[in-house]
Amino acid sequence: MRAHFKMMASYNAWCNERLYEAAAGLSDADYRADLGAFFKSVHGTFNHILVGDRVWLSRFTGTGPAPTALDEILYDDFDRLRAARRAEDARIDRFVDGLDDDKLASVLHYRALSQPADVTYPLLPALHHLFNHQTHHRGQATALLTRLGVDTPSLDLVYFNLQTGIGLS
Repeated sequence: MRAHFKMMASYNAWCNERLYEAAAGLSDADYRADLGAFFKSVHGTFNHILVGDRVWLSRFTGTGPAPTALDEILYDDFDRLRAARRAEDARIDRFVDGLDDDKLASVLHYRALSQPADVTYPLLPALHHLFNHQTHHRGQATALLTRLGVDTPSLDLVYFNLQTGIGLS
């Protein structure tokens, strides 16, 4: 199971690099334009993905920054946000490296943000959620970039596997 999450952590970082590279050429107005997505803009969506990752890693590890709102703008500047994204991807990778069977069988206890309540939840499906959540919102970011006329890269897992060789053995 650890190998699966290691692949997903690598895939996550690969996708984020590709998306940020695609967005790097946007004008500031286009990058911040409210296009009606859950978090309005490419900028809001990128921030939300980072918020989600930080919230979950804080729950998993008990350390690191823990945003208090799902629509929090952690970084207003694209370059700083991109650097933070890379750092968080490395943090996810380090966390996955430390997983073992006991940790994967553990249970989380946390307080939910969107509907405040105490939650007890197994780590294994929470890890699946972490990666699924990223994929969901990267899909929204891809749609926004496409709407803005950006030639968006393929983020298919199969394409990642074939290009990198990760997950094929």
